[in-house]
Amino acid sequence: MSRSAILLPALAVIILGIMSSVFIVDERQKALVLQFGQIVRVKEDPGLSFKLPLIQEVVRYDDRILSRDLDPLEVTPSDDRRLVVDAFARYRIVDVERFREAVGGGGEEAAARRLDSILRAETREVLGSVSSNDILSTDRAALMLRIRNSAIAEANALGLQVVDVRLKRTDLPPENLNATYERMKAEREREAADEIARGNEAAQRVRAGADRTVVELVSDATRQSEITRGEADAERNAIFAEAFGSDPEFFEFYRSMTAYSRALQAGNSSMVLSPDSEFFNYLKSDQGAAAGN
Repeated sequence: MSRSAILLPALAVIILGIMSSVFIVDERQKALVLQFGQIVRVKEDPGLSFKLPLIQEVVRYDDRILSRDLDPLEVTPSDDRRLVVDAFARYRIVDVERFREAVGGGGEEAAARRLDSILRAETREVLGSVSSNDILSTDRAALMLRIRNSAIAEANALGLQVVDVRLKRTDLPPENLNATYERMKAEREREAADEIARGNEAAQRVRAGADRTVVELVSDATRQSEITRGEADAERNAIFAEAFGSDPEFFEFYRSMTAYSRALQAGNSSMVLSPDSEFFNYLKSDQGAAAGN
């Protein structure tokens, strides 16, 4: 057998051994060198590195910030108004040794599932301590920060750092929409009824004030008219008295003419009197009452 026939396979084995002992760590990754399942070295800096071929293996983990969407979660706030919450978290692997010890060979997917459980529990606890109005308001950054801070300690036990937690959407469960709509409608109707009642009360006060003003004005006008009428009657009587004193005959004539005009009207001129009644003195003679004397 020639030497070349021996050297070529040996050279191939050596090259294969060298190639299997070399590994490259990307700048977006962290790596662990394992020997029989135990961690022997951590490689966090990017670049070329070496391991024992066949005996040691390399496990790589993503060093970037990762995102995880939580499945829709139903929570019950302090006012017992159930809500369905969609959230997501951003996190990264900061301690690959602790991460490997916590999740074993499950890798990043197993860690993400455990992080889901942590975030769901903390979300229920934090959102269950506030009212639904606080959750539905646009200013809920404090709630998201509380969820993140509550999850930090448990996530650290997995070698993870929770960077951020966000609530994407908060809705009412479909079965609660009609009930909520009816409750909102009832509240608005009650508010409208209160406003109508207050308006009616104000209108009644205005109406009562106006009626009182009308009574006062009418009373004052009646009083003024009675005063004026009394003064006019007094002045008239004074004129009549003066006229009677100046010419009694004329006064008798005037009174008789006034009585005739009032008594002898169209449709009401039937009278039953004695023929020699003094009522017709001025109709019997152009002398009037003097003729009867």
